[in-house]
Amino acid sequence: MPDSPASAVTFRLATRDDLPRVVELIADDAVAAARTGTFGPAHVAGFEAIEASPNDELVVAELDGAVVGVMQLTFVPGISRNGATRLLVEAVRVDATLRGRGLGRALMEHAHERGRERGCALAQLTSDKQRPDAHRFYRSLGYAQSHEGFKLQL
Repeated sequence: MPDSPASAVTFRLATRDDLPRVVELIADDAVAAARTGTFGPAHVAGFEAIEASPNDELVVAELDGAVVGVMQLTFVPGISRNGATRLLVEAVRVDATLRGRGLGRALMEHAHERGRERGCALAQLTSDKQRPDAHRFYRSLGYAQSHEGFKLQL
C-alpha cells in the first residue's frame, strides 16, 4: 500500500500524557462508550497498574506525532498447552478517520511480533458480539472463533 498511513506508523509504549487520547480512542464507538466513560482517576489507576506490571503493555500507534491507535497486550503464563504463555490482545482501536487503511493490521502485526519476542505460543482476544466488522478483520488475520467466551460482572 504505497503512501498508506500503515507504512509510516510507529509503535511505542504509552505514557501518562497519552492517556486522555487513549481513553478517547477506546470510547469512540457505541459499544465501548458507556463502559469506558470519560477520562478520569480510574483510567490513571488502570494505567499505573499496567505500567507497573511486567506482563502488560499499553501500546500506541503514532503517525506524524499523533496517537492514532492503541491496544493493550498481556502476556499470560500458563500450565495448559505444555506451560505455554499466551498473548492476550485487548482494546484494539484505530482513529475512526483512518480505519480501513491498514493501521489495524499493522497494530496486530506488532502485537504478534511482541508475542513472539516474549515466547508466546498463541495469541487470543475477545470481541463483542456487536462488532461484526471486527470479527471479519480478525478472521482475515487468521484468528479462529474456536471457543465460546463467558463473562461475569464482579
